[in-house]
Amino acid sequence: MTIATADRIAACLQGIATGDAVGKQTEGLSRDGVQRWYPNGVRGFEGTPGAVIPRYAANSKRQWRIGETTDDTERTLAVARAILTEREVSHVSIGREMLGCVKSVHPGVKSLWEFHQAADPTRIAVGHDGCGAAIRVAPVGILHSSDSLDELVTDAREASISTHAGSLAVAAAAATAAAVSAAIDAASAGHVLALAERAAAKAESRWQSGSATPFATAVRTVHDDLASLPVLRADHVAARCFPDGPLTIVPLALALATLLQSAEDAILVAANIGGDSDSVASIAGGILGAMYPATVNQRWCAVVESINRHSVAAVARELAALRH
Repeated sequence: MTIATADRIAACLQGIATGDAVGKQTEGLSRDGVQRWYPNGVRGFEGTPGAVIPRYAANSKRQWRIGETTDDTERTLAVARAILTEREVSHVSIGREMLGCVKSVHPGVKSLWEFHQAADPTRIAVGHDGCGAAIRVAPVGILHSSDSLDELVTDAREASISTHAGSLAVAAAAATAAAVSAAIDAASAGHVLALAERAAAKAESRWQSGSATPFATAVRTVHDDLASLPVLRADHVAARCFPDGPLTIVPLALALATLLQSAEDAILVAANIGGDSDSVASIAGGILGAMYPATVNQRWCAVVESINRHSVAAVARELAALRH
């Protein structure tokens, strides 16, 4: 049975949103911290949807709720709205949409704080190599088919530079957009990974990196290391590749997306690792949702929609009409 492109796009966005919300429960925790807070492991939404996640009860910045999505999904949808409005990828229109985003806007997230303080949609960031661009770039991969690699790389950078202009950040965004695009085109896991590597290498060749380890190399290294494990258990993965930096977060997400065959499974592995768990779960969940739409947990989707009112299905339909 052939899966329609529109269904893959909808499942991609659902995988992003559910991965974000499930992963948020353990974001910033060590692997030991995950086990302390969740001794039985994270098996989905741990508690009553809409209630405050227990470890955030005393958080002075935000009391995150069970089922609530983060800035990862908020800014993904901002990029989608900008593309739907302009019918192209423009950092100015994306900047305009992102100025309306409200989550994680505080000095602790410097890239977003500087952007919102400037209050200028035309602004181009100086530096910043985190994964903040990669987590919002899926709509670029939805817009362009996977045989348009130059456009994918160029537009991934365009979607990044309002807040992240560092070469590692741009390479990570290019790799993610390419992986999403290939997944929507029903490519094999091997081709998804290879295209992500090619996109990262192309980005790094155009916008030179000062990193000792090229991002494209990190993608392959993490994948091959985890491929040697007989089973991708959270404790074993955390010991090999804990997601706490530019050369581990997106490479881990891409590895999970190309070694597993289920969006739900990848999201749970990421959530039980800790670190930047919401970003890893969101990226991997989106790619695997596009590859295997039936593996997106629809009970989680219902919770996320009820808490956040994202109208993901409607956004997906509109984006699908623009894919070329």
